[in-house]
This record gives sequence, structure tokens and C-alpha cells, in this order.
Amino acid sequence: MSDIILETRRLTREFKGFVAVNQVDLQVQRGHIHALIGPNGAGKTTCFNLLTKFLAPSAGQILFNGQDITMKPPAQIARLGIIRSFQISAVFPHMTVLENVRIGLQRRLGTSFHFWKSERTLRQLDQRAMQLLDEVDLGGFAATLTVDLPYGRKRALEIATTLAMEPELMLLDEPTQGMGHEDVQRVTDLIKKVSRGRTILMVEHNMSVVSGICDRISVLQRGAVLAEGDYQTVSRNPQVLEAYMGSASPMEGAH
Repeated sequence: MSDIILETRRLTREFKGFVAVNQVDLQVQRGHIHALIGPNGAGKTTCFNLLTKFLAPSAGQILFNGQDITMKPPAQIARLGIIRSFQISAVFPHMTVLENVRIGLQRRLGTSFHFWKSERTLRQLDQRAMQLLDEVDLGGFAATLTVDLPYGRKRALEIATTLAMEPELMLLDEPTQGMGHEDVQRVTDLIKKVSRGRTILMVEHNMSVVSGICDRISVLQRGAVLAEGDYQTVSRNPQVLEAYMGSASPMEGAH
């Protein structure tokens, strides 16, 4: 089934008797934007930590392109093409926007820094870095110190540095968290744009973002999959509505 890029089978994680992720079966289709949503404490972040191997599962399997990666270390997962963004701010504040993306490009080459490389090689990296900055609408900010970027633009830079690692599967951890409406819209448009020819799995609280760009949604509650489908299907599911209780129409613009 080559159209399934990532699959989990009965993925489980316990912490001293507390089951944070409970026998989760996920199938992420190649080329899709797939969202993982759910109330606070539903197990979304734990799930992401299992997929990127920052946590080891208590039971179950993770398959990437049909290959069992359950026991592989984080660095190996990244080399295979699963790159996670936004877990922490992935940028160096006192370097320029261009230099940040160049570091992402150098990391992919397998060596941290290439200070001894000829100027010509660095210029080649600059050219690719500029292409990536243009892709995320930051071309005009190349010489700006990252610390001076507005918050939403920093997130765009994180997407560019993630793209520099040439991910086959991008994991975005709450990409619009803490943003005002204008930034949310910009980053949402950006995710849609960079998803062409790529696969994205994202944890997101903002339902208007999810409804606008996601092909498929998995709803977690108490560590288990409660419902799955497109936005229309999921937003009408009575159990999902109950899980998001607190307003008359909980799925509309819920954070």
C-alpha cells in the first residue's frame, strides 16, 4: 500500500500506570495534510513524541513507507525523511534569516558546519536558501536578524529550515499557536502552499485552520482515536461534539 506513508498499529504509551496513548491506529496518506486534534490531555503531543522517537512506545508498531521504524533512534528517523517542526523555536535568534536556512541545508549534508568550504560552495547554499525563503514569502527578510522578525514570520522561517532538511513527511506541532488572526491566516496559507508534493501531519487546536486545509482528521480523546474522516464527517460526529463541550457549536473555530 504505497499510498500510506506512515502507519501506526496499536501504538501505546504508559506512564506509571497512566495510559497516555492507547492502541492508536493511524494511517497517513501520501500527499495529504492530516490533522491530529482533540481536547487538552488527549495524547496528541505524546503521539508526536512517539512518532519522532523522543519517546519509546510501551507497545505497538510504527511503519514509515512500509518499514518498521519502531525501535530506530531520533537521528535515524530524521535521516529517513520524518522532520518535525515547531517542537521548540528552531531558529538561531542572532543569525540572519538566510544564515538560519543555510544551517538547515548544511545539516542535511551530514556535517554540522562547513567553515572550511570554498566561498563558491557557500554561495550555492545561499542560492538554495533564497529559493526556500521565497517559497515561504521571506525573500525580502534574508538579511534581517531573526530576533527582529515578527512572531508569525519566525514560524515561516521554521518552515523554511524544516524544508531545507528535505522532509518526506513534515510534522507540524501546533503551527498557529499564540498567533493573532492575520498571522494565523498567513501561516495557514503557507502550510497549504508548501504541502504541494509533500505530506504533512499536524497537531492543531484551531478548527478554522483544520477545516480550511486538512484532507483527513483523526480525533483523539483520552489517548484513543475517537473518530476519523474529513472535516464534514468529524464535525458532525456526536461523540466529537461532546468531547469539545463548552459551547453550542464546539467545532466552530474552537481553539
